[in-house]
Formats: sequence, C-alpha cells, structure tokens
Amino acid sequence: MVLLVVVGCGSGPPTGATADQGPAVRQVGVSEFADAVAAADVFVINVHTPDEGSIAGTDVWIPFDQLSQRATELPGDRSTPIALYCMTGRMSAVAAGTLTSMGYSNLIELSGGMKAWTAAGRALQPPGS
Repeated sequence: MVLLVVVGCGSGPPTGATADQGPAVRQVGVSEFADAVAAADVFVINVHTPDEGSIAGTDVWIPFDQLSQRATELPGDRSTPIALYCMTGRMSAVAAGTLTSMGYSNLIELSGGMKAWTAAGRALQPPGS
C-alpha cells in the first residue's frame, strides 16, 4: 500500500486530514473570525507560506510546517485562544493538527482562509507588514 500526502494551500482539507480536527478546533466564517482577531486575549497566527499578506491584528507569521521548531514564539499557556489562517484553509488545517498535538486546546480556524476574507470585502495587509 502506498500513502501519498500532498500539502498545499488549495481548497479543502489536506489529504489525510478532516475538516473537523476535533473539539480543540473550531472552524468559523469571516465575521466570527474578525471578532476573534479583535479580541485582546486571542493570539493570531498566519501560517501561509510564502507570505502573501496578512489580516490586520495578526500577532505572528509562522509557516505551517515550522510551528514545532518555532514553539518559543507561541503562547506558553496552552489554553490561550489561537486564531489561525492561511490562503484557503489547507495549511491552517495542518497547522491546527500540529498545534493540537503540541497541547493547544482552544483553536479557531478561518474557514476558506484569506480567499474567503477578501471575498467578503475585507482587506489584507501587504506581505511583510
């Protein structure tokens, strides 16, 4: 049996992942995600690579495949609410799985990613900002 896993930032969850990563991850729409980003207690991560822009209020850009190596940049309290996103949701689904395995228990994932964000008429900040 051959197992092929492809990771990218196209539409839908990556091969081998499900849209529901379990009780630690909530997928939300643009409006609810905007409310989460605006909340002072929520840590916001852009996990898309390469950097193609970000949502205002993002705390850090960490590529989805570097979360474990850059754990010191994440909240020390594993119950801190973390909102994460990428371009369409594939990389954030992988990131949610990684964060869950690292012990984070309160994850909010933007359904449809930055494409859904801009389709709803919301702006992105340019790359590197």
